[in-house]
Amino acid sequence: MDVQTLRAEAFKALHERDGAFVIPNPWDAGSARLLASLGFEALATTSAGLAFSLGRPDAEAAMSLEETLANAQSIVDATPLPVAADLENGFSDQPEGCAEAILRAAQAGLVGGSIEDASGRADAPVYDFGRAVERVRAAVEAARSLPFPFTLCARAENLLHGRLDLDDTIKRLQAFAEAGADVLYAPGLRSIDEIRAVVQAVAPKPVNVLMGMSGVPLSVNQLQDLGVRRISVGSSLARAAFGALQRAALEIRDQGTFRYGEQALPFAELNDLFRR
Repeated sequence: MDVQTLRAEAFKALHERDGAFVIPNPWDAGSARLLASLGFEALATTSAGLAFSLGRPDAEAAMSLEETLANAQSIVDATPLPVAADLENGFSDQPEGCAEAILRAAQAGLVGGSIEDASGRADAPVYDFGRAVERVRAAVEAARSLPFPFTLCARAENLLHGRLDLDDTIKRLQAFAEAGADVLYAPGLRSIDEIRAVVQAVAPKPVNVLMGMSGVPLSVNQLQDLGVRRISVGSSLARAAFGALQRAALEIRDQGTFRYGEQALPFAELNDLFRR
């Protein structure tokens, strides 16, 4: 098997084994190399992390598919790990655009990716039910046309857009599962009861849960006990890095001191990591 197929098989197997695994979200090749060095088994890109690193907002059509895939390919090339991509809404309102995004993601070396039902429009932030399912079905067909098992994650975005309707969210996830999605994901789940309801509703399909949100202190063990199979952290690692940068810069500006350097990773350690 070629390298991409080996990575795809390894990624698929992570979703099929007992227990939960954490798939952290680097925003560039350097953060990917660091995470891989810590023993994580797979990586996923973050649209927000990439946008912030380029000085742009997330989820406002500020990024193109080309930029997203160029960033994803740099992450793929940085480590031997399987990499899945945050493909947002496929960068298209049309099902055909979602299919094209999957095929191009595969060409970039990715072995998984997500398609969400967020439209990017303020007046109607989530696609209607029928269109959302049609888009996932097209993405599934594209994924199944590939010569390796591309893991397709379907995302229901209600909770991130103020539509706190868990019943509709579950209805969408169930329909995405029936359309052939490999993994189901509703970012914004915050309680044990919500997570349990989603896991049970789409079983035996694996569920991805987003962590790294303020006010959601659930642990890997707790999520695993609820039946969660995959845990991602979205933009939270990138936001943590920006938080450290801001605190360091404010110390310089407001106190005229440089104590932040004591918490920074040593130059030699990073240089050695990136030399390998």
